[in-house]
Amino acid sequence: MMSIESHVKEIERVTAGTFSGRDTAVVQSWRRCVNDYRLDPANARDAYIVPQARLREHQEQAEALIRISRAGLASLFDQVAADDYVLLLSDARGVAVDYLGHPRLDRELRDAGLYLGAEWSESRAGTCAVGACLVSGEAVTIHQDDHFDPTHTPLTCTAAPIFDTQGELAAVLDMSQLRSPAPKSSQRLALHLAKATARRIEMANLVARTGDEWVLRLSRTPDFLDTAPDAALSLDGAGRISGVTGSGLAALERRLGWPIGAPRALIGRPISSLFDIGIDDLPAFMRGQPTGDRLLHANGRPLLFASAMSPADGDRLASSARPARPRSWLDSTATQRQGDARVQAMQQHAAKLAKRRIPILIQGETGTGKEVLARAIHADCNEGGRFVAVNCAAIPEHLIESELFGHVPHAFTGAARKGRTGLIESAQGGTLFLDEIGDMPLSLQTRLLRVLAESEVVPVGGVEPRPVELRLISATHQALETRLAEGRFREDLYYRLNAATLHLPALRERSDLDALLGELLVDIGNRYNAHYQIDPKARRLLHTYRWPGNVRELRNALEVASALCDNGLIRREHLPEAIRQPAGGDPRALLHRLEQCQGNVSALARELGVNRSTVHRWLRRARS
Repeated sequence: MMSIESHVKEIERVTAGTFSGRDTAVVQSWRRCVNDYRLDPANARDAYIVPQARLREHQEQAEALIRISRAGLASLFDQVAADDYVLLLSDARGVAVDYLGHPRLDRELRDAGLYLGAEWSESRAGTCAVGACLVSGEAVTIHQDDHFDPTHTPLTCTAAPIFDTQGELAAVLDMSQLRSPAPKSSQRLALHLAKATARRIEMANLVARTGDEWVLRLSRTPDFLDTAPDAALSLDGAGRISGVTGSGLAALERRLGWPIGAPRALIGRPISSLFDIGIDDLPAFMRGQPTGDRLLHANGRPLLFASAMSPADGDRLASSARPARPRSWLDSTATQRQGDARVQAMQQHAAKLAKRRIPILIQGETGTGKEVLARAIHADCNEGGRFVAVNCAAIPEHLIESELFGHVPHAFTGAARKGRTGLIESAQGGTLFLDEIGDMPLSLQTRLLRVLAESEVVPVGGVEPRPVELRLISATHQALETRLAEGRFREDLYYRLNAATLHLPALRERSDLDALLGELLVDIGNRYNAHYQIDPKARRLLHTYRWPGNVRELRNALEVASALCDNGLIRREHLPEAIRQPAGGDPRALLHRLEQCQGNVSALARELGVNRSTVHRWLRRARS
């Protein structure tokens, strides 16, 4: 590896215009670092990890994609963990919102910035795989001294873009190693795996968001058409393209010379503008038809193989990944499964409230399913319109006013030239869901009160009110009564919001854990055409764990465990470490487990997979 002095001189030569044998992506990134970001390669800087509060904001904004990506990341990590790869899922601002790495490398990975919360935007970190991928929208490997900052030159990093269903870059999947062979060619397999996993995540995201729409999967060959297609489109009832898998379509364009332009340019176009078919021809391309007959033509020329998935198939495959649960969830009773009595009573109340446009306040801890319940109420009301979710805690305070109320053209510096419709107005005729309402600034509470009282909204910089009719559902994990007493929440708004209140119990308080486990495993199994079971020891751990992240944490744990297990049997070792060994950091959990073992320390040690002395040390700490 070259010295820092040689590295700096090479960057200076390249940015001055001297020819370089480096990849074009590296050269372009070096030039951006010097010319656009004014970075100095001689000024080495440590990796930057955002504060915990900011990380939570990034994670909440990317929550749906994190959930959908989790199984794909776990499957990839299972393949590459032996070679000490670490996986990062970074959002569109370069912040790692999810992470999989080997615990024994934890300290080194954190120091290197290959860790949860690390920011790898190009303007902060210089040339790096995540940053270069965010700028170019292309998969890239930044190997050792391809990095701009000398701090990062020991690393090798490979990144692939993940596009949302509208063709916009939403996230980046990064595979990195602290140490690797010197030749850059050693990362060719990593590049292939990263791109393949990104396409798989895009496909899962598209299916999860299709609703009552067709999905048309596309492939250059018929071999893996139904299981691992190159790309996919979703189509509305009129045969117009409503969603895409961006990276897959871009790859097809490059390989086939298929002049589609940017994938997002396809949104709204009829499928007949691409191929010689219409919406009524799709059943002929469904799974079960002869593969040779599922060949798409364009202008009479054979182009791609296709596999169509009907809306009914999409509902089955996406049932656990889609943010909203099926409409029938509000009507579930003990006749469907042995559920928790409080949850069933709440569901029955919610089903009745859904028939009327009454403001509803949902209370519950983080991860209990507040948005799931809100979406179910929206789906059950039969009023149509959009479901618009707003996390009041995740939007920066200086942006929340324009995000909620919109703005007129040129309302402030940086405002959109044509103005912008606010989220409240976007929910016209539908449901506005205000999550973490307790964190809304007081100044905006007054404006929201007017919306509720007058059924109208005034954009930032505007004077003319615009009428809005919507259903309002709000949610919080805080005690709003305490916020009232502290003067941080308006009393008149509080009584406007909670005409009806629904309480979601914490998972540790519910009596239907086994039923939930069964439902979640069926959902996961449907997605991967598999059947999963939990062995008794693993089930005991799941029952004794306190679940601070509630149902969301339970789902994530099962996603990981199902990816790591063999032959569909989830054992203790497949569960996340926090569940396998939570006792050292949670005194109440330790004492509860000891009680479950009838006070037998040896039995508890066997269950936790540690020696007796470790348990005794934890017990002394718990009782001190």
